[in-house]
Amino acid sequence: MMEQNSAHAQMPQPMRCGSWPSPVTATLVAGKSLTFSEVRSTGQAVFWLERRPAEGGRTVLMRWAEPDGVAEVLPAQADVGTRVHEYGGGVYAVSPHGIVYADRRTAQVWLLGQGGGTPTLLAGAEGVRFADLRFDPASPSVVAVREDHRAAGEPQSTLVALGGEAGPEGLVLQHGADFYMSPTLSPDGALLAWIEWDHPNMPWDSTRLCMGRVVRGADGTIAALEGVQVLAGGAGGESLVEPRWTVDGHLLVISDRCELWRVWEVVHQPAPHLVAYAMPEGEIGQPAWVFGQSSYQPLANGGCMALSVRDGEGQCFVRTAEGHTHSFAGQPDQCPVALADGRFAWVQAPVDALPAVVVGSAEHGVQQVLRRSATLDLQAADISRPESVRFAVDGVGGQQGHAFFYPPANSRACVPQDEKPPMIVLVHGGPTARAQDGFSFKVQWWTSRGFAVLDVNYGGSTGFGRSWRNRLQGQWGVVDVADCIAACRHMVATGRVDSERIAIRGSSAGGMTVLLALAASDLFAAGVSLYGVTDLRALAQETHKFEARYLDGLVGPWPEAESVYVARSPLSVASRIRAPVLLLQGTEDKVVPPSQAHAMAAALRAAGAPCTLHEFPGEGHGFRQEATIRQAWTMELAFYGRVFGFDPAPPLDA
Repeated sequence: MMEQNSAHAQMPQPMRCGSWPSPVTATLVAGKSLTFSEVRSTGQAVFWLERRPAEGGRTVLMRWAEPDGVAEVLPAQADVGTRVHEYGGGVYAVSPHGIVYADRRTAQVWLLGQGGGTPTLLAGAEGVRFADLRFDPASPSVVAVREDHRAAGEPQSTLVALGGEAGPEGLVLQHGADFYMSPTLSPDGALLAWIEWDHPNMPWDSTRLCMGRVVRGADGTIAALEGVQVLAGGAGGESLVEPRWTVDGHLLVISDRCELWRVWEVVHQPAPHLVAYAMPEGEIGQPAWVFGQSSYQPLANGGCMALSVRDGEGQCFVRTAEGHTHSFAGQPDQCPVALADGRFAWVQAPVDALPAVVVGSAEHGVQQVLRRSATLDLQAADISRPESVRFAVDGVGGQQGHAFFYPPANSRACVPQDEKPPMIVLVHGGPTARAQDGFSFKVQWWTSRGFAVLDVNYGGSTGFGRSWRNRLQGQWGVVDVADCIAACRHMVATGRVDSERIAIRGSSAGGMTVLLALAASDLFAAGVSLYGVTDLRALAQETHKFEARYLDGLVGPWPEAESVYVARSPLSVASRIRAPVLLLQGTEDKVVPPSQAHAMAAALRAAGAPCTLHEFPGEGHGFRQEATIRQAWTMELAFYGRVFGFDPAPPLDA
């Protein structure tokens, strides 16, 4: 959280952009900043996951309750996580009975009883992974998604019950679909609802909402499902996600059948159908890259809370049981969870401070900070705040593109009168993710050193409806590139940035957009791709099951559209790139294998483009280790220094 420190108060001095001394140090970014996720609650206790780069990226489970305060819950060797779909999520659950969690290193599922002590093994077998863990309200059973890698070919996904007589592999409850997600039991444990879908769809394309009656064994644990039916979806063109039960047994779900993801209620008479559930304007929902996401929560008093995205900006709302709607006073990054006393817990993600796990009320916002991701010795002038930018794009009937612009900000330095700041264009991943306005090191690292930053919500981004998302259908590598160029040209036209010193950076899917943009336009003087896609044909053949058919929608059916795959691949246009390129890659990446970075580096060098490839041993798709994160940020800054002609300032924590 930002702290005001009058000792640093001084008049900012003109300094060459890029060379500003910054309090946002590599040590802070890499080792001292914690990443929070998956806030849960039971009674008056609050739980959350905390990833620690200083411990090799280990993720620990934390608990807070009065009067005990904050404490780590599990044994010191536990690393909470899962590799289901490679991206994981939904890795633990809490209830009055205890805690169930998956361990990243072993892929086993463990149960810690209410009284604490030593966890007991609930499930785990070689080649089997578990995610989306949920307690059964009527027995000691746990339901989960299982991904089975033991047979040749694609891993098989099933819904399973864990515990009781289920055995180490779990008891299969439902199979046959290519993917399962979000198993959720009714309050009385009589019904199980879930989301399923098949290739070539992704969960934001087309899914099915299903439900079955729970059959129980003699000991009361879950033994089977019967009467399974599809409640909604299945005809294509409708994305259903995040089913939830209300306390009185009504089933809610998010659907984008009317353009925006919104909350709907399942009505069973005369036949199952969906009825719109009154909520504020905006899009309520997010692409299901990970398990366990929370865009809305039914409340015990009959109301509902939701996180809505409108014009690129998130806002949390509360709908009362009487149908009244009011804004939630906090700034959560996921939907808050309720405590027994009526308060809420959430990860506070403001624009001008680092995230923190907090407790507070809907009316008054934060009342108590439980855990800060780090302490920043910053003045208000050190933090750049986002400005919403609209820019013209082609082919969407007058709809405009959206980006967040961040000007340089530093209490010690300012832009000289004879200089305009360089700009870094950020390309988010996914490509269905979205640029968000919460405080982020990926922005403040640069703005505090004298760069402007432009974070673009190109076509395909979430938060603007299905039509905006579908602009990328068949057009990945075209629309995203054009939108980033259009956003960049818009900022150049404002006169606020140096048109000769613009860099573009992105990771994963964003890395591909970076490389294609470098080939398509001379606007960019440099590019950085972090574990970016470079060969679409190789990606279609080598990637993991979850994304194995993703490119059918983004590019075209494989292998029928092979010529399009070739034309859209950065490898095919490497000869057109003249700007210097930095490639950063993990050696253990299973999503975008290192071979893609190797091939791109060779193609760039053969074409005469300056290229540096650096690999990080032991890293996968997304860097987790402190040493890696520190080195990656420092290398990228030095790279821009060489390209733009400045010397980075010595670190303030040296």
